[in-house]
Amino acid sequence: MPYRVTPEGVRLAVRLTPRANRDGLDGLVADPEGRVALQVRIAAPPVDGAANAALIAYLARRLDLRRSEIRIASGETSRHKIVILSGDGPALAAKLAAITDGAARRR
Repeated sequence: MPYRVTPEGVRLAVRLTPRANRDGLDGLVADPEGRVALQVRIAAPPVDGAANAALIAYLARRLDLRRSEIRIASGETSRHKIVILSGDGPALAAKLAAITDGAARRR
């Protein structure tokens, strides 16, 4: 899975596609080393942090979190990002399992 429960909440691996037609999930993707990430597409361009802000807003909507509970830990300028979701780790993991399972079925 692209996420791991941590003491502060959940650590989520994301592969972001900016300038998409619409915001949405494209399921799970693996890199050449076999690491799995949640593929997210965002309509915002990767200019002046707009795509990162849109990613945070999208995840907040999907996971019913405040934007302040989501931060990008690494990959600010990369498509591959590590996102920290603050809160109850097991509850967040359950929400992520539901959306990743739904995204995988749609593919």
